[in-house]
Amino acid sequence: MTDALDPAQAEVVLGRTTATAEEACRFEQVGDPFILVIFGATGDLTARMLIPALTALCAGGHLPDSFAVVGASRTELTDDSFRERMRQAAVEYGSLAPGLWETLAPRLRYLQVHYDDPASFTVLSDTLDALATAQSLGGNRIFYLAVPPTAYEAIAINLANAGLAEETAGYARLVIEKPFGRDLETARVLEAALHTRFSEHQIFRIDHYLAKETVQNILMLRFANALFEPLWNRRYVDYVSILAAESIGVEHRASYYDHFGVLRDMFQNHMMQLLSLCAIEPPSLFEADLVRDEKTKVFRALRPFDPRNLAEQCVLGQYASGLCGGARAPAYLDEAGVPGDSTTPTFAAMQVRLDNWRWQGVPFHLISGKRLAEKRTEITVQFKPVPYSMFRELFGDHIQANRLILRIQPDEQVSLTFQAKAPGPMCLRSVTMNFNYYQGYQGAALTAYAKVLLDCMLGDQTLFWRQDGVELCWKFLTPLLDTPATDRLYLYKSGTWGPQEAGKFISAHGLTP
Repeated sequence: MTDALDPAQAEVVLGRTTATAEEACRFEQVGDPFILVIFGATGDLTARMLIPALTALCAGGHLPDSFAVVGASRTELTDDSFRERMRQAAVEYGSLAPGLWETLAPRLRYLQVHYDDPASFTVLSDTLDALATAQSLGGNRIFYLAVPPTAYEAIAINLANAGLAEETAGYARLVIEKPFGRDLETARVLEAALHTRFSEHQIFRIDHYLAKETVQNILMLRFANALFEPLWNRRYVDYVSILAAESIGVEHRASYYDHFGVLRDMFQNHMMQLLSLCAIEPPSLFEADLVRDEKTKVFRALRPFDPRNLAEQCVLGQYASGLCGGARAPAYLDEAGVPGDSTTPTFAAMQVRLDNWRWQGVPFHLISGKRLAEKRTEITVQFKPVPYSMFRELFGDHIQANRLILRIQPDEQVSLTFQAKAPGPMCLRSVTMNFNYYQGYQGAALTAYAKVLLDCMLGDQTLFWRQDGVELCWKFLTPLLDTPATDRLYLYKSGTWGPQEAGKFISAHGLTP
């Protein structure tokens, strides 16, 4: 007879947080002092994401007793005016516990830096040395480039020339945001510029999608459960569909977006990472390079697009005017900052295949776009129907197949649909089991940016891109990027699920254009 669970174990099984569970699942704490330098400190990314992330880490007790944050930007500000800006950002975009700002504010400093001026970086180096000496902060430095990608190379060069890439007294880490280049060639140019001054272990390429809770849960769901992994292959899976839909338009990013479009903005990074997590083989350990090795194998297995048949493999769209949330939304061409003759796609739906033993013959549908019917990111794993129906005389030959949905946003949940007998008469009905990610959990949680920022401080690159993966994904998308979109660009009304021509991809999620 099985022994009864002790109370602590029972509460963990039931999903309630206990002291024992908290000890086992606690976020790591940064132990060593450091200085975080944020280039672009007066920009939108810093205000909306980085400062709220820092306040969350501080409130959660994840940061050491000794650390400093130096804002660096071309704007002329004093320390006090910078602190006030950051306080307002923390209030507007995050949350401030009583007394927290009084703890964080003294650690904030500001320095005016011109990114293309070597003299500015000499001053920065001297400032960091003086700050480290005065506050016993040691030699650990993190340089976060919250700036346009065009400034990456100049900042990296000037940091190195000022001696700030050296790791003689501690670590020196360079954090960059996507896009990592605009195509394969520019990605390699950027890589050459960074790697002549920083080593690969020093470079952290952020993809905040990877830090979303349900995205991380994909690996846990697959590799911590005997229920799913044996079925996660071509024998049982009919197709996998990945949807990343946005209801907003380009908003204030028009000049950037028109230069990149949906393929560069979403598919080369976010969509490829979601695909890799769904498709990778289990690494021997959950360690950065081992996980990224398996992702790279997925990228290498991507079947190249056939340039002669791109229309069947990928549908591109651009949003026209329509109703979104009950309000009239302008067409993409009417957005401020968008050229009137732009052929930049705001929507793409494609079918990709992986040439390996696990996934041979299984299509992966990737769909992403702006001004769609609602904000939704989810992964659908559609299983194959039963091979033979013993109930065919009662229900016919067709029985609806099982479906697993991993919802990433707006609400994080997992649902499994299967068939069961209806009460009363002999008939089938589809029923769904739902798991809400935060239901029954009262422990600590971090936003995606707080999680990746914490990992930067800990030196854990598991959730970050490696250069070989970046290049393989650019190479895969090159045929689409090199082919003019004019003949394959379809208009779709804002507030719908995309162009009619993408119906076969969209219907995989039970949606219609």
